[in-house]
Amino acid sequence: MSETQEKGSTAADPFEPFRAMRDSYLEAMAKSMVDAVNSEAYAQATGTMLESYMAAATPFREAMDKSMKQALQQLSLPSREELAALAERFANLELRLDDMDAKLGSILKLLRKEKTASEAGNSKAETPGAASKPH
Repeated sequence: MSETQEKGSTAADPFEPFRAMRDSYLEAMAKSMVDAVNSEAYAQATGTMLESYMAAATPFREAMDKSMKQALQQLSLPSREELAALAERFANLELRLDDMDAKLGSILKLLRKEKTASEAGNSKAETPGAASKPH
């Protein structure tokens, strides 16, 4: 009896035709939108729109940059350009320190080799003196 109630309830759903119509409409619209967006005409129209937007926004962006620089200067804060220049200087300084570290490492290696060579020379000089002792 429960199976007949379930079949009766699904058959009696008045919104099912509307759902089917909605799903087919959405499917058709999605397909047509994909076709429209992938067309050359859409790409050209979008490019034209973006170019005109960029041309219109440039004066406003420049005015905003100028006012932001003035505000940062009045607050004694660095601008983006100043921070970028400082970051570049730090990077150069870091590279120079790395080079100096490598040079100091090679100097230390040479000094250690020289020290071991001189110690080996000193021990050889002492060995013949010990061998010259009377038996």
